Amino acid sequence: MAIATHPHMAERDGYTRLMFRRVAVTLGALLGLTAGTVIDILVGPSFLAVGDVLAALVNADGRADTMAGVIVHDIRLPMTLTGIVVGASLGVGGALMQTILGNPLASPYTLGFSAAAGFGAALAILTGFTLPVLPAFSVPVAAFAAATLSAMLVLGLARVKGLKAETMILAGIATLFLFQSLQSLVQYMAAPEVLQEIVFWTFGSLLKADWTSVWVSGAILAAGLCLLLPDIWRLTALRLGDQRATSLGVNTERLRLRSFAIVSLLTAGAVSFVGTVGFIGLVAPHVARMLVGEDQRALLPLSAIVGAALMIGASIASKLIAPGAVVPIGIVTAVVGVPFLLGIIVTQRRTFW
Repeated sequence: MAIATHPHMAERDGYTRLMFRRVAVTLGALLGLTAGTVIDILVGPSFLAVGDVLAALVNADGRADTMAGVIVHDIRLPMTLTGIVVGASLGVGGALMQTILGNPLASPYTLGFSAAAGFGAALAILTGFTLPVLPAFSVPVAAFAAATLSAMLVLGLARVKGLKAETMILAGIATLFLFQSLQSLVQYMAAPEVLQEIVFWTFGSLLKADWTSVWVSGAILAAGLCLLLPDIWRLTALRLGDQRATSLGVNTERLRLRSFAIVSLLTAGAVSFVGTVGFIGLVAPHVARMLVGEDQRALLPLSAIVGAALMIGASIASKLIAPGAVVPIGIVTAVVGVPFLLGIIVTQRRTFW
């Protein structure tokens, strides 16, 4: 005699299977990121044996083999960790931006934050701006300040219309064009040798990374995630639409304002040290959404992992394209990311927007 399954039990079993699948996907992505991290440290202009790299990683002082220890600890490990932090920051920022604006094209890059950071850095390089204390932070601080200024400008323009998603998108696009034009003006006015330095910065490169960038960008990422945690459920409700979210007790205007501030913080912290890096904040959330859906508890962590993995993949490709040299990663992310995203869109049968 067949026993009828209670509807609530069936729903509970389905929810359990869904959560198990999300955890499995996240762990799989984390495993892939770990493997990519080791490969990225292995690959570079100088050949290093796997054993020497692993020994240098295990040895905290990195002095078991002097040459391998110095290369791993002082050069490649900071570059790789900075790439992970930057990719995770842009991935979370992109997912958050697409959620609060309800637009699949929204990202820190397309709304002008990265362009503003590039303008700030270009202006600092052109004028020779130097901080009286910690002069090495002059360009990153200028980039951070310009990115923050662009976020305040978008917010100011959007508040005129009550922080609606459409207004924020249009204000972001206007900000993007504004700072791109200002950056072009700075480049036009620069001397050839200064122009070369500006162009190199705007390409985006992990060669600028060191342990300072790891700790500063990592601390900003950690702070942004801590500020984000209390709003996870509200963000999931917002994806149901403003009316439903409001009926569930969510103050949508305040939530957008808070989330937008966190995105600007994450983006400024990410690009101020390595330069402009596009496409990660746009692609990573789409990949994560296709794998785990809209639940922000799963979407945001996976967006961070996918963003970091894309950065590490681009870093590996940047070292292999031209042996003996490192191509700026900002170029590689677009070259690799565009066909990757198009392939996903063409082959996916489900609709996510």
